Amino acid sequence: MFKSICIKTNNKDISEYILKEIEYFELTNIYISCYDFKHYTNVIIHYTGNNTDLFINKISVLLSYVVIDFYEPILIKNIINLNYFYFSQEEKKEIYNICLTNIDFSNSVKMLNIISHSFYEYFLENKYVILDGFIRFKLNDYIKELDCIVDMCVNKFIIDREYNEFITLLKVYVQTTTPTCDIVHLIYINQESILLDSDKNVIKFSNEISNQKYLSDISFSSNDLALNSLLTLLPSKLYIHVLDKEDDFINTLKLIFDNRVFICTDCNLCNIYKLNKVKRKQPIK
Repeated sequence: MFKSICIKTNNKDISEYILKEIEYFELTNIYISCYDFKHYTNVIIHYTGNNTDLFINKISVLLSYVVIDFYEPILIKNIINLNYFYFSQEEKKEIYNICLTNIDFSNSVKMLNIISHSFYEYFLENKYVILDGFIRFKLNDYIKELDCIVDMCVNKFIIDREYNEFITLLKVYVQTTTPTCDIVHLIYINQESILLDSDKNVIKFSNEISNQKYLSDISFSSNDLALNSLLTLLPSKLYIHVLDKEDDFINTLKLIFDNRVFICTDCNLCNIYKLNKVKRKQPIK
């Protein structure tokens, strides 16, 4: 069965990309011609084999990669400029960069499937496609997915900005307030915190935040209470004994207390709590 598909584009890089990628098609009976006209370059692919369905599918997948590689960055910028025009240019750039780093493999596969299905359905009834027009009018489902991703990344940008402002305020507070004690040890185990004074005695968490009426319905973790206590104690030196691995909470403490923080992973105190951890895991005989 004879089948021809004509791809029209005014982007030379795209036409060259298509011609190069078709060379890797594991499909025989394909013939390619390319013509430059006033407004478009026409890449025409002729197929004379018997598996037309496979041919259309391969062209559809190829054009999906064209959309992802060449059009997606532009589409993301357009969505940001249209829906989030109230951000500054610098903020828009940050959001754009977050979008690029948050489109993971699963998102990419989902997008490719949506786009290729749209091309496949279109080529069942049509012999040529103008890429710019197709993307503008035929990829509504794909644009909606992109819109959701951008929205998610805008939320992440706002949360990150508020977090950074919060950290800056606490850091200024720590730097401008006189310490009330010399040394505090923080044992970090199973993502929970234990505070010890310079004599290795347990420090009870400050319960000021948990006693606030407007916070009475909120349950605080040991890390929330530990941070609150540390901001009350304001130690000159904070030794953090990490028995598992550093995570967001430890990084937050390092940002807030800056050069007062000393990370330890192997001292007598660490070993004592590591030993207790192992004992708790042992089965009862």
